[in-house]
Amino acid sequence: MQNPQPPAHRRTDLAQQTVTKEDFEAMLLDSFVDNEPLEGTVVKGRVVAIEKDLAIVDVGLKTEGRVALKEFGQAGRDGTIDVGSEVEVYVDRVENAMGEAVLSREKARREESWVKLEEKYNANERVEGTIFNQVKGGFTVDLEGAVAFLPRSQVDIRPIRDIAPLMNVPQPFQILKMDKRRGNIVVSRRAILEESRAEQRSEIVQQLEEGQVVDGVVKNITDYGAFVDLGGIDGLLHVTDIAWRRVNHPSEVLTIGETIKVQIVRINHESHRISLGMKQLQADPWEGIEAKYPVGAKFSGRVTNITDYGAFVELEPGIEGLIHVSEMSWTKKNVHPGKIVSTSQEVDVVVLEVDPDKRRISLGLKQTLQNPWEAFAEKFPVGATIEGEVKNKTEFGLFIGLEGDVDGMVHLSDLDWQKSGEIALDDYNRGDIVKAKVLDVDVEKERISLGIKQLAADELADAGSADGSGLRKNAVVTTEVVDVNDGGIEVRIADSDVTAFIRRADLSRDRNDQRPERFAKGDKVDARVTQYDRKTGRIQLSIKALEIAEEKEAVAQYGSSDSGASLGDILGAALKGRDEK
Repeated sequence: MQNPQPPAHRRTDLAQQTVTKEDFEAMLLDSFVDNEPLEGTVVKGRVVAIEKDLAIVDVGLKTEGRVALKEFGQAGRDGTIDVGSEVEVYVDRVENAMGEAVLSREKARREESWVKLEEKYNANERVEGTIFNQVKGGFTVDLEGAVAFLPRSQVDIRPIRDIAPLMNVPQPFQILKMDKRRGNIVVSRRAILEESRAEQRSEIVQQLEEGQVVDGVVKNITDYGAFVDLGGIDGLLHVTDIAWRRVNHPSEVLTIGETIKVQIVRINHESHRISLGMKQLQADPWEGIEAKYPVGAKFSGRVTNITDYGAFVELEPGIEGLIHVSEMSWTKKNVHPGKIVSTSQEVDVVVLEVDPDKRRISLGLKQTLQNPWEAFAEKFPVGATIEGEVKNKTEFGLFIGLEGDVDGMVHLSDLDWQKSGEIALDDYNRGDIVKAKVLDVDVEKERISLGIKQLAADELADAGSADGSGLRKNAVVTTEVVDVNDGGIEVRIADSDVTAFIRRADLSRDRNDQRPERFAKGDKVDARVTQYDRKTGRIQLSIKALEIAEEKEAVAQYGSSDSGASLGDILGAALKGRDEK
């Protein structure tokens, strides 16, 4: 049995009801599809109304949004934006609590700018912007809607005190960094200037040549020189190239803003660095320097600088010589040069050496005065008696201050005839005024040897010799042993207080008998005088020399080595003859 069909009018109503439901679902889906991607994007809208400072914009979301007219920039201020105008806005939110869309013209402009800026940043191209505000550490720049940060160090090549002339003026910038997630853009104006400057410097450098003479303006002065503007590019004029003479600071010669004539000394085409010189435009004072300042000649000069190792003396503008500390004084050896001469002092000097290749002149200050050791030797020859103060007392003797600010030394062995040196040294103290005899003056080594015991040396003339001929060289003297040690024996010449020391090597001709222990205190010993200086009182004795002399004499008198007699027989006969005599 077939189902009964509804009436015709009911079939029509159901069909219409079905179509309406499908259309509604499609429209609802279309609405969802349209709404979902709008947030966070830039869309076109139409201004439907103007209320005070706000524009009511319909973006097709069945609701409107409000946008401040100032966000439209100049168009919003001069009234160009009106009802019906099409504008692009950024959809921040589709609907807020009041049922309105949250729109922004600034964000729309910023989104547009970001796309363009990223393209230029990736292509390393310049961008146009305007500095509109100052913030901590720098400034903010409007890059066609996007706000960028301009660090203070990136404003100009050199620090700028007044930024006002650069504010609100369109100018090019270089993007250094972009971070869209954080919304950060960092730009530089300095990079643009440096690039332009580099191009300009390159063009100028190509027109310059080494050795060329140009005019320049002193732009800046430092401790080490001055920067000179050559018309778009700076060159360095080092302090040593300002003048041939010594210049302690460039400000002594130059002033900022002064126009000077300089020569291009060197050009570095890679770094565009230019070295300049002023002294190169003057005659070189070192030409023919050896003929002008011959070695040994005496000149006057002015002390210009003092160091630990000496003093510099200007002989003429551009010519300086060094007095080394060792050439400043004959007697002051370990004194700072500043205690001998002072800056700007006029001094007489002697030329010691000239080296034109190294541009060096060695000078001497002490050479202008007589050598004090030569003067002393002329006034106090060997044997003269002097008087002086004990300046120092050491383990090996006394130092006595003498005329001419020199010292003489009395060795331990020259203190006393009778006492040992160590004992005799205890009799003297610093500050004592003593007399001594000049024993030797060595001018080259700057040494003066003195003796105190030699003041009593006249008693040597009365000391008798064994053969009665008096004390002289090669005389034979009789002595008494007063001390024995490993180095030899100390003896006293008979009938006198004169003592002498016979060294171990002089104790015997036979090496086996050169033993000090063979002798004892009180033994009588004959010895030969091998050295005697009446002026200095120095005497030297040798038993060995006496034995050799006696052997030669015996051979001469009693036979020879080829006569058949033995050496023992000859010496025996000689000794017997001497005893009988």
